[in-house]
Amino acid sequence: MLTILGFVMIATFLVLIMMKKMSPIAALVLIPALFCVFVGKGAHLGDYVLDGVGNLAPTAAMLMFAIVYFGVMIDVGLFDPIVRGILRFCKADPVRIVVGTAVLAAIVSLDGDGSTTFMITVSAMYPLYKRLKMSLVVMTGVAATANGVMNTLPWGGPTARAATALKVDAADIFVPMIPALAMGLVAVFLLSYALGLRERKRLGILSLDEVLEKETADETVLVGAAGGDGRTSLTKEAGKKTTGGAGGGTDADAPGSDNGSGSESDDDGFQGLDPDRPTLRPKLYWFNAALTVLLLTAMIMEWLPIPVLFLLGAALALTVNFPHMPDQKARIGAHAENVLNVTGMVFAAAVFTGVLQGTGMVDHMADWLVDAIPEGMGPQMGLVTGLLSIPLTYFMSNDGFYFGVLPVLAEAGQAHGVGTLEIARASIAGQALHMSSPLVPAVYVLVGMAKVEFGDHTKFTVKWAVLTSLVVLGAGILFGII
Repeated sequence: MLTILGFVMIATFLVLIMMKKMSPIAALVLIPALFCVFVGKGAHLGDYVLDGVGNLAPTAAMLMFAIVYFGVMIDVGLFDPIVRGILRFCKADPVRIVVGTAVLAAIVSLDGDGSTTFMITVSAMYPLYKRLKMSLVVMTGVAATANGVMNTLPWGGPTARAATALKVDAADIFVPMIPALAMGLVAVFLLSYALGLRERKRLGILSLDEVLEKETADETVLVGAAGGDGRTSLTKEAGKKTTGGAGGGTDADAPGSDNGSGSESDDDGFQGLDPDRPTLRPKLYWFNAALTVLLLTAMIMEWLPIPVLFLLGAALALTVNFPHMPDQKARIGAHAENVLNVTGMVFAAAVFTGVLQGTGMVDHMADWLVDAIPEGMGPQMGLVTGLLSIPLTYFMSNDGFYFGVLPVLAEAGQAHGVGTLEIARASIAGQALHMSSPLVPAVYVLVGMAKVEFGDHTKFTVKWAVLTSLVVLGAGILFGII
């Protein structure tokens, strides 16, 4: 019964949010609470929720201060050179823009943190998608899938969990899988190229001048992670750029706007981030770059817990870049909306995961799936594990899958002569889909900053992410890795 109710609960949640009958936060809270009562455990709901909140509180803290930190880094101009480089490459060609999204997401994913990847990618690409009227779910889908493939890095999480659960070396899992994961990344780039062609066919091939002519005088493009007043209006009136700084600055013409060119000419009229925003700190560029490199190094080397690192980093970044209290409050206020949306979603997800774990639904679902494997498939446990990793890491947390299900699959594999390392490698094949799971907090950073409904993102992304995961799995089998 718990097995059936677990699957029904997950299906109900997905259907309601994809049909936009409920918001994700409401669905994450109310649906598991209702099913908790159905299974006769309503009296324990409080304990389940508090357990879930306790487990996800460090993640919420990490996301809160990571959003503030990288929001400040975006405000002060740390990523402007990357943005300009991407925009120069993309021009006004939808194919280049979508491929550039995939490349940027893959590169930034090297830090091992999905939230960081999505903040930087959306900050750079969102204005360009809006200006060309391109589909924003293409941006979120490509970014999430690219990040999912790169999430298999040893410091990204899944590989380390698999190594810990099966007591093997993470390098023995990851290094042999590099060719298969490279094929997965190639699949993402080919997918982005195909999606770009589709967008080009829909929109046509535009020159930059044509794009600028199509803009209306009141078109607004959000900039970076800034909420509140942190936005830039791009208008057609003589190239005028109206900027409202956080804290209620007055409107002013950008330098060089008299002749409609000036600072915009460097990037052919495309400035994703206002080059004259008052929050820029060019004299502190190398300090901010060094601080970010140090922070990422500390994350990789695990010198301190990640939430503590981002807490310290955010405090230091605010203090050095904005020494005056009103400016610090303005920066925090500018990013408060994203912080509230994301952390609220994380704590709502704690109800969902708490009920799944507390009622025993997740254990019964895992046992049922393992028992459902036909006896004749025993020698093919590598393939079976890879196939199961695709849906299970979507419907379950990585902790639940790698520490709860994977050891059982490994034991079944050993009984049929399939090595533990083979099972471990197969288990990371489904990560391309995992990054779009409603149980992954970072995906709410992605859809929130991109102004995309989570249900729309899910409907668009799932099929492409599943295909990418199958490419990784198929390449692993073809190369004899799995």
